[in-house]
Amino acid sequence: MTYRVLKLIASLLVAVFLRPRVTGLHHIPVRGPVIIASNHLSFIDSIILPLVVPRHVTFIAKAEYWTGRGIKGRVSRWFFTTMGHIPVDRTDPRAGQRSLEDALAVLQRGGAFGIYPEGTRSRDGRLQKGHTGVAWLALAGSTPVVPVALRGTDRVQPVGKMPRPVRGVEVTFGPPLDPSRQIAAGTRPAQARRELTDQVMASIHAMSGQELVA
Repeated sequence: MTYRVLKLIASLLVAVFLRPRVTGLHHIPVRGPVIIASNHLSFIDSIILPLVVPRHVTFIAKAEYWTGRGIKGRVSRWFFTTMGHIPVDRTDPRAGQRSLEDALAVLQRGGAFGIYPEGTRSRDGRLQKGHTGVAWLALAGSTPVVPVALRGTDRVQPVGKMPRPVRGVEVTFGPPLDPSRQIAAGTRPAQARRELTDQVMASIHAMSGQELVA
């Protein structure tokens, strides 16, 4: 089954059972490289986000989604492969940098790349401090970052639970953040990455209403 057919079917299912409220899609450029940076509340975030964005969004996903057993494992492997996501082995100490390089290659081809700056799902509902990988990508690829706030996905699929048809999911896309200011200012790389990452997290925080961990 092709990506377009899978996305169409999955989008219809999400629309029927969850009816997500999506706003701000006009902030996503129609073409050219873009980074979609979102908060992370649930496993289902990686399903909902690619379905509501009108472009093919590539995500880095943990390799376990490709190695599971049984029916659940086969479905997971089929879905993430068909969606074009990139597996990363979290036990490999070099995996983080390699995944960023894979993401940069997607951007250099003019693609859209999705990332969770928190690094993992929030366990307490608070917005965790962002890792600077999102800024590394933006600065290395001179690519705008569109911040995204997800709300309600943790009720659809709490950590460790199966998904359920709960209404009230909201997906809000904010104005893109341009890394050109840090580039033009000649800010030291580490400082530029931290500043841009904090701007991304502040934007997500303003839209999500989550408590922001200092």
